[in-house]
Amino acid sequence: MAEAKDDEGTAPDPMEMSRALAAIAERSQKLVADFLARQSTTREGVGMADPLNIGHAFMEMTARMMADPSRLVQAQMQLWTDYLQLWQRATQKWLGAAEPDPMVTPTEGDRRFKDAAWQDNAVFDYIKQSYLLTARWMQSVVHDVQGLDEKTARKVDFYTRQFVDAMAPSNFVLTNPEVLRATIESRGENLVKGLEHLLEDLERGDGRLDIRMTDESAFEVGRNVAVTPGKVVFENDLMQLIQYAPTTEKVDKRPLLVIPPWINKFYILDLREKNSFLKWATDQGLTVFVISWVNPDERLAAKSFEDYMLEGPLAALGAIEKATGEKSVNVIGYCLGGTLLSATLSWMAEKKDRRFHSATFFTTMVDFTEAGELGVFIDEEQLQALEARMNERGYLDGSAMATTFNMLRANDLIWSFVVNNYLLGKEPFPFDLLYWNGDSTRMPAAMHSFYLRRMYQENRLVVPGGITLAGVPIDLRRIDLPVFILSTREDHIAPWKSTFAATRLYSGPVKFCLAASGHIAGVVNPPAGNKYSHWESDQLAPTPDEWLAQAREVPGSWWPHWREWLSQYAGGQVKARKPGAGKLKAIEDAPGRYVKVSTRD
Repeated sequence: MAEAKDDEGTAPDPMEMSRALAAIAERSQKLVADFLARQSTTREGVGMADPLNIGHAFMEMTARMMADPSRLVQAQMQLWTDYLQLWQRATQKWLGAAEPDPMVTPTEGDRRFKDAAWQDNAVFDYIKQSYLLTARWMQSVVHDVQGLDEKTARKVDFYTRQFVDAMAPSNFVLTNPEVLRATIESRGENLVKGLEHLLEDLERGDGRLDIRMTDESAFEVGRNVAVTPGKVVFENDLMQLIQYAPTTEKVDKRPLLVIPPWINKFYILDLREKNSFLKWATDQGLTVFVISWVNPDERLAAKSFEDYMLEGPLAALGAIEKATGEKSVNVIGYCLGGTLLSATLSWMAEKKDRRFHSATFFTTMVDFTEAGELGVFIDEEQLQALEARMNERGYLDGSAMATTFNMLRANDLIWSFVVNNYLLGKEPFPFDLLYWNGDSTRMPAAMHSFYLRRMYQENRLVVPGGITLAGVPIDLRRIDLPVFILSTREDHIAPWKSTFAATRLYSGPVKFCLAASGHIAGVVNPPAGNKYSHWESDQLAPTPDEWLAQAREVPGSWWPHWREWLSQYAGGQVKARKPGAGKLKAIEDAPGRYVKVSTRD
């Protein structure tokens, strides 16, 4: 027989487990009763039995699968063969006869099975491998179904993965060794505490499960996040314009305007001093302005994409001229802010407006042909359901978008917190990035419907004259100013090969740079952190793969590379400008009122 493992690899005593669970059930009754007593109103639904249109996709997949039963039989036989081999190897391990190589292992970065018992304990090793085999089989079966259109196939793949992730043994008490040990050691206190967390999250979400990802009491906007000194110097219905205080005696003559996405708040670029892009840019001798978008309510329901252009970057240009006397400005657009920027630049080109001298795009989609997994949520049935919800309130609640983005990385952004908060009963760890991630924003109904339909569903931004804003047909080919495009290699929101398409659209000189990591970490990567490499090249290429093949990988942050590029468009040096010292007087200290409006207030 194999030698007994230590506590890290040993399953708990069944009798102890039984007694603990009985005690938990008794103590839980009162918690649940108290919660139900507080739920006095019926929760509103979305008005449709299947708003995500999942049922139709799986019905079509099933019909196609049944049309060729031989493929399914072959897949089932392969799974049965794999199970037999796994059973043989598990038996060898249980008897101590051998330590066979695993048949299947978790993918790199899969943290669900990091506990030592998943490897050391024969029972849990068998549970893990049988799950991974089944997950692989299930996903390969649905992936290999012939005859499905591309959108249906992607939807089936995506929701199959959601199901597979939800059924992982790490998500259940009796099949997670770490949870079992904690239950025995605390005599079930972890599960009672976890139930309290679950009910609190349900109550906080007004009946919808609103998983708390971090200790929100540990952060406050303007106190320990979004603290770079500056002043709000302009505001309108849709935004406040922040000018940051200089930290150098001389600055570039041309100011820098940053247009963040309005799906999230701007302070992802200003979390802490050590990783704040806005603070770093200020220290580089730039006069930095950033748009802080409003968190809209029903009063702004009719605000359109066109309004965001007119009252966002175009209004900011006028304000910057008053504040600094400069008509020529360099600009950055991040994600959806970059999509707005591209449309704005085309509009300005038609108007012969040259006030933007250079443009930088962070992880920006303009051609939505390959929109990645977000495209799963865009079809006529889902859009109609979404518009019905928005029309009731005049906006899309921020939690809806947050849930969508979290589903793209369900194991990291959903199930890891289910295990930590509800099964282990632990308090979430204070983490500024997750605090920002949970500080969601609403979207006005008119604007969001236009964006989803014209961009994601119809891909009309990339079509010359496909959309018209303020009387001007938009044609991205008109954009002829210098452009820097920053994409991230593991981006699940704006896939880098899709963002690369912009290099073939703009008419001016284009510089493309690819950063390692994802949509946030790849952008917010300060040089001092010495993390994540990036790829540079002085040449473009017809395809993203060809570009990457001839690019050179450079260790560390891309920020200095961008700053070197931007220095060509500085316009010389001038004395540093203080916020409020020009024709625009300070309204209030940064980060201003707009960013502090929470959807939970």
